[in-house]
Amino acid sequence: MTINEVTTPEFNRPQVTYQGLRRFNLIMGFLHLLQAILMIVLSNDTTYPIYTYFLNFDVETLTLAPNPTLLYELLFGPAVALFLLISAVAHFYLATIGSKGYVQNLEKGMNPVRFYEYALSSSWMIVLIGMLVGLWDLGALILIFSLNATMNLFGIMMELHNQRTEKPNWTAFIYGCFAGIVPWIVITMFFVGAVNSGDAKPPVFVYAIVPTLFVFFNIFAINMVLQYKKIGRWKDYLFGERVYIILSLTAKTTLAWIIFAGTLAPV
Repeated sequence: MTINEVTTPEFNRPQVTYQGLRRFNLIMGFLHLLQAILMIVLSNDTTYPIYTYFLNFDVETLTLAPNPTLLYELLFGPAVALFLLISAVAHFYLATIGSKGYVQNLEKGMNPVRFYEYALSSSWMIVLIGMLVGLWDLGALILIFSLNATMNLFGIMMELHNQRTEKPNWTAFIYGCFAGIVPWIVITMFFVGAVNSGDAKPPVFVYAIVPTLFVFFNIFAINMVLQYKKIGRWKDYLFGERVYIILSLTAKTTLAWIIFAGTLAPV
């Protein structure tokens, strides 16, 4: 019996295979790339500001005070396309020149490329979500990007560390959850502040983005828990890998097209 013929007893379904994952990554690469191209081609020229708040000496009051300065107007269509392109590149890499290393890592119950990609793409998603609720300070954006990236790097540590343990050690997972929740606390603070600010309320589509993407981000963590708890079909590490790929596409597609419908669609 070949690996492609093995079935999962509990569900009587074919198991996920290395060859199947290779094809799946190739398909996902094209789906992400197509969406990125459409986002660039179809989006309008909406921009969001990025400010610096360096201290400035006020000669009238003889005190130091923040001096809001517009640093850059971020064109949002290409910015949204960027996290789709990052995923496309990662999927194409795993399906082609990186496939050998991909299989070797999967055999050990890990996929570092996945978390490196998430460290870039999901962290950029967090930055864009933050900007949608009014988080426009360059320093704050760098910090939430870095914290979210750190969360994903802890994912690599979780998988690497547990190659050497008899039962799952959750230390890296817990530290990753701590790093990952902080950006969402900041985003929630700005979102609630905007909602309660009278007339300056966030657009309707932002009300959908914040809770929806928060749920998606947490489902990734649940998928890891199911893998290490070996519950149901997650006894097969490759099944959890396939779920990660589906979650990534779904989360990125949802965020991209909600933003497009809310602010980037041509009038």
